[in-house]
Amino acid sequence: MDVVEITPSFEQYAFTFGGVAPLARVAPGTVLRLWSDDAFSGALRAGTDVSSEKVDLSAVNPQTGPFWVEGAEPGDTLALHFVSMEPARDFGVSAVMPFFGGLTSTERTAMLQAPLPDLTWVYELDRAAGTVGFVAKHGDFRVELPVNTMLGTVGVAPAGGEVRSSLVPDAFGGNTDTPQMRAGATCYLRVNVPGALFSLGDGHYRQGEGEACGTAVEGAMTTTVIVELVKGAASAGGPAWPRVEDDTHWMTIGSSRPLEDAWRIGQSQLVHWFVELFGLDVMDAYQLLSQISEAPIANVVDANYSSVVKAAKALLPPARAYDGLHADLRARAARL
Repeated sequence: MDVVEITPSFEQYAFTFGGVAPLARVAPGTVLRLWSDDAFSGALRAGTDVSSEKVDLSAVNPQTGPFWVEGAEPGDTLALHFVSMEPARDFGVSAVMPFFGGLTSTERTAMLQAPLPDLTWVYELDRAAGTVGFVAKHGDFRVELPVNTMLGTVGVAPAGGEVRSSLVPDAFGGNTDTPQMRAGATCYLRVNVPGALFSLGDGHYRQGEGEACGTAVEGAMTTTVIVELVKGAASAGGPAWPRVEDDTHWMTIGSSRPLEDAWRIGQSQLVHWFVELFGLDVMDAYQLLSQISEAPIANVVDANYSSVVKAAKALLPPARAYDGLHADLRARAARL
C-alpha cells in the first residue's frame, strides 16, 4: 500500500471543525502519514516560557486537515484506524495556566481566589528508553515516565453547517482528550457533511485520565492512519457519537457538561451499540453493561467534559462491528 505523507505549514493549520476548505482529497483505503503540531502551535519550548506571553489562544490545538473523503455522504460512517503515533520532537511541554484546568476557578466557576501561577514544564524524550522525564520546578524530584502516545483531537465537520473550535468535544468528535485514541484503535465517526472533512491533532506523549491541569505532555506527532468508509445502509445511519474499537474493548465517548451527562451519553451509546452487536433488547443490554462497563474519564477541562464507557471483549461472545472492519484494518496495518 502506498502511503501519502503530509506536513502542513502553519498557514495550513485548521483551528476549527467545520468551516475550513479541505487540505486534500483522499479515497477510502488511503494510508496517510500526517505530521501535527503540539497544542501550543510550538510556542512553548523552554521551562522559562509562560503561556500568557507566548501562547496565542486563537491558535491552539492546530489540526492537520481537514481531509475530504471521496464518496462520503451524511449518514455514512468514517473509520479511522491508527497504525502508529510517533513523537516528532525530542521533548514535550505541559503547563499550568491561570484560570484554566480542573482545579482552579474560571469565568464560569467563579471564586474569590488568586489565579494559579503561569508555569511550564519541559519533558525531555528518551527515545531509546521510551520515556519522558518529569522534573519538579520546586525541588530536585524527577522521574522517568513511559511514553504512551495518543491524539487529543480527532473529528469530522459538525452537522448543520456549524463551525466548532478545536478546543471543543461533541458528537462530531473533536477535543475528547482520551488516552483510548491511540495506535491500534479504530475510531468510528458519523459523517455529517459531504466529504466528512476529518482532521486530527493535539498529540500527547502521555496523559493521565481527566487531563486535570488542562494540558498533557503536549508534543508534535507523526500519525499513520488508514481511512475507510462504511456506507449508510450498512451502518444504520452512522453512530450518533464517536465509537472506538481496539483488540480488547468496545468503547463509546460522550461529551457534555456536567460530567455525569457525558457519562450518560457514553453509557447509552454503548447500550445501543450492544443492541446492534449482540441482538439484545435495550433493557438486556442496559442490565449487562451495568455489570461489566468501565468508565475512564477523558477530560474535565475542555468546553465540554468527555467520558469514555468501555466493555472488555474477553467477557463477551465474539462480535463483528461493520462486518469485521477493525480486524481487516489491523491486518492491513500489519502489512505496512
